[in-house]
Amino acid sequence: MVDHGVDMKHAPRFLNLGDSALTVEFGDIIDQQLVETVAAFDRRLNRAIEQGALCAVTETIPTYRSLTVLFDPLKNSPEQLQQRLFDLLAEPEENLDRKIRYWSLPVCYGGEYGPDLERVANSCSLDPDEVVDLHSTQIYQVYMIGFAPGFPYMGEVPEQLQMPRLKEPRIRVPVGSVAITGRQTAIYPWESPGGWLLLGRCPLPLFDAGRTEPALLAAGDRVSFRSVTPADFDKYAEAASAATLDYSTFLKQGTGQ
Repeated sequence: MVDHGVDMKHAPRFLNLGDSALTVEFGDIIDQQLVETVAAFDRRLNRAIEQGALCAVTETIPTYRSLTVLFDPLKNSPEQLQQRLFDLLAEPEENLDRKIRYWSLPVCYGGEYGPDLERVANSCSLDPDEVVDLHSTQIYQVYMIGFAPGFPYMGEVPEQLQMPRLKEPRIRVPVGSVAITGRQTAIYPWESPGGWLLLGRCPLPLFDAGRTEPALLAAGDRVSFRSVTPADFDKYAEAASAATLDYSTFLKQGTGQ
C-alpha cells in the first residue's frame, strides 16, 4: 500500500527564516488532517536524514500547520534545500504501521489544584463532577510542543467545555496545571504566565533535561486523564522528585495510523 502523504495539487508554501531555517507551510487552520500531514512529512524528512539522503539539516520543528527545517547554511543553500524538500514531498511513501504512545496521566481536579473548575462548570451549566468526567474521559491527540519546553497543545476538548481564555492572564500559573481554552487542552510544564482556564494539576514533570527524551509527551501521542486524590497527587510528586517514579505505569504501547 502506498501513501503519497501530501496533496501536490495544493503545493505548500516555502518561507525563508533568515539564512539557516526554512518553513514548509501546509495550511492556515488547526485541523487534525493537517496535523497528520505535517507529522507524516516530518517522519519522511527525518528518515531521509537517517539514511544520508538529506545533508546539513540540524533540526525539524513541526507545528499545527507547518514544518520548520533548521540547516547549516555553509553546507546547503536555501534554494538547494527547498528543491530537495519539494522532491521529498512528491515522492510516494510506504504506509507502514507506526507505534502510537497512549498515556493515562493523573490529575487532581478542582480546589487549589484547579481554581477555574467551578467557573467552567457554572458557565457550562454543569456540575463540577460532570466537567471532570467530560474532560477526563476524552482521548486527546498531542498536536505540537511549543510555547515552553515540553508544553503540549492537545485536542479536542468536548464541545460543552470549549470556552475562551481569561481576559486578563494570570501572572503565575503553577507547574503541572491542566488547562483548557477553545478546542484545546494543555499541561503547563513550568510556572509561567498564562490565560487558559485551570481545571486541575498533573504531578508528573512534563520536561526534565536529565531524561534521554526531556519532553515527556511528543506530537502524535494520545493522552487521557485520570482523576486522583490530593494524597495520590503528593505520592506521585514525591516519587518524581526522588527519581523513583516509573513512567511506564502511565503508558501503554499501541499501533495505528
